[in-house]
Amino acid sequence: MHDILEQLEKKRAAARLGGGEKRIAAQHAKGKLTARERLEVLLDEGTFEEWDMFVEHRCVDFGMADNKIPGDGVVTGYGMINGRLVFVYSQDFTVFGGALSEAHAEKICKVMDQAMKVGAPVIGLNDSGGARIQEGVASLGGYAEVFQRNVSASGVIPQISMIMGPSAGGAVYSPAITDFIFMVKDSSYMFVTGPEVVKTVTHEEVTAEELGGAVTHTTKSGVADLAFENDVEALLMLRRLYNYLPLNNREKAPVRKSGDPIDRMELSLDTLVPDNANKPYDMKELIVKTVDDGDFFEIQPEYAKNILIGFARMDGQTVGIVANQPLVLAGCLDIKSSIKAARFVRFCDAFNIPVVTFVDVPGFMPGTSQEYGGIIKHGAKLLYAYAECTVPKITVITRKAYGGAYDVMASKHLRGDVNFAWPNAEIAVMGAKGRWRSSSARTRATRPSWPPGGRVQGPFCQPFVAGARGYIDDVILPHETASASAARW
Repeated sequence: MHDILEQLEKKRAAARLGGGEKRIAAQHAKGKLTARERLEVLLDEGTFEEWDMFVEHRCVDFGMADNKIPGDGVVTGYGMINGRLVFVYSQDFTVFGGALSEAHAEKICKVMDQAMKVGAPVIGLNDSGGARIQEGVASLGGYAEVFQRNVSASGVIPQISMIMGPSAGGAVYSPAITDFIFMVKDSSYMFVTGPEVVKTVTHEEVTAEELGGAVTHTTKSGVADLAFENDVEALLMLRRLYNYLPLNNREKAPVRKSGDPIDRMELSLDTLVPDNANKPYDMKELIVKTVDDGDFFEIQPEYAKNILIGFARMDGQTVGIVANQPLVLAGCLDIKSSIKAARFVRFCDAFNIPVVTFVDVPGFMPGTSQEYGGIIKHGAKLLYAYAECTVPKITVITRKAYGGAYDVMASKHLRGDVNFAWPNAEIAVMGAKGRWRSSSARTRATRPSWPPGGRVQGPFCQPFVAGARGYIDDVILPHETASASAARW
C-alpha cells in the first residue's frame, strides 16, 4: 500500500509541475500565470476539484510514446465562484504549448457534458498553440467534438472564454460560439490564419498583435468583449461578470440586495437632456444613476460605441441594459451596433434576464457603406431579437425615437411590456426638421425659417400622441426613472 501511495504522489507532483520548472519560469517571464495559478485566482479558495489528472495522450508517432506528461496539457474540473458552481478547463501552455490532442479534447468534453447534466456554466481559459500536429486528424476531430458541445450548450448554460495566450486556426471557433470572450492585452491573440500565412497569400505585412490582439478584437472586429492589462485583472473581472449570470436557462440570476431605495428620485436627471436638440449628452450618466449602487458592467465598451450594452441590477435583480449613446454618431443604429445589441438581447432572453432599453435614436445610419454592408439584414437582427424576446422588457424614450428605429428599439409593437417616455420625448416618422424640409416649396415659403440649433416639438411628435394610442404606457418625469423601472419586477 505504501508503494502505491508513493506512486500516486509522484504522479500528482508530475501533473502539477506540468512542463517543468524551466517552462513555468518562461511563462512567468511573459507576465502570464500558469494554468493552475489562473484557477486559484478565478475560483473560491479550496473549492477546486480536479478531474482526469492522470490522463495521457495515446500518440506513438514522432517519438511521442516516450514523451508523456500526466494531464496532457489541460487542467479540468469544477469549483465555486462566490459560492456558486462552475465547471472549468485551463489549458497549460507549458505542456506541448497547450496543443490540443485527442485526450486533451476528451477532458474538455467531459466537463462540458457534466456541466450540461447538472446545469452549471462552463469557463474555458484558453492558452494553446492549436491542434497537436503529431496526432493529425485525431486532434482535428477533438476540436470538432468540442465545437459540437459548444453548440449544444448554447442558450442552455452560460459559456465564457478567457483568451490568455495564443488561439489560432480551428481553436478560435470554440470561443466564438461561447457567450462572452475576454482577452489579455499584449499576451493573447486570436486569428484563423497567422501573420506568415497572411503575408504569403495577400502580401500584407502585419504583426500578431495587429492581426488578432486584444485591442484589435475589442475595437475593430468586435470578436472579444473586454480586454484587460494582465491575467489577474482579467480573472477578477470574470468573477464579477459571473455574479450577474444564472447557472442555466431554467434559473434566474442571483438577487443581491442593495442599499439604494427602490423609490429613490434622481433629480439631476431632470437636466440631463439639453434644451438644444442637436447637443449630445452621455447616456451612461442615466444608466449609472438608475441602476443599483451605480454599478454597470459594460460589455464591448470600445466597439460600436453608439450603443451601450451591459449588466446591472435594479432592486437587486440582474437586468440587461441596452441604450443608444447620443455622444457617438448621435446614437444612430448602424451595422455594428445592431449586431452588438441583437446578440446581447438574445443572450438575456435565453437566460431569463429582463431587458431595460433607453432610447434616443434618430434612425438608421445612412450611406452607401451601410447599404452595401447589409444594414437591412443586420438591422433586422436587432428587430428580430426584441420581437422574439420573452423576458420582461422595459423601454424608456428619453429624447427621440424616429422612423424604423423607433419600432426596432423595443417598442410596444414588438411586445414591449412597459414603455415609458420622458415629457420632452419625440416619436415620429422623422425629426421635425426633416418633416419641415419634406413639405412643399410653396408651404415652406409661407413659414418662418428653421431656428438654427433650435428645438421644434410640435403636437404631432409629442409622447402624448403615442400615449393616446396606448403605445406609451406612461409619461414619466426623468427623476422618476429609477423607481418606475425597478418597480416593474
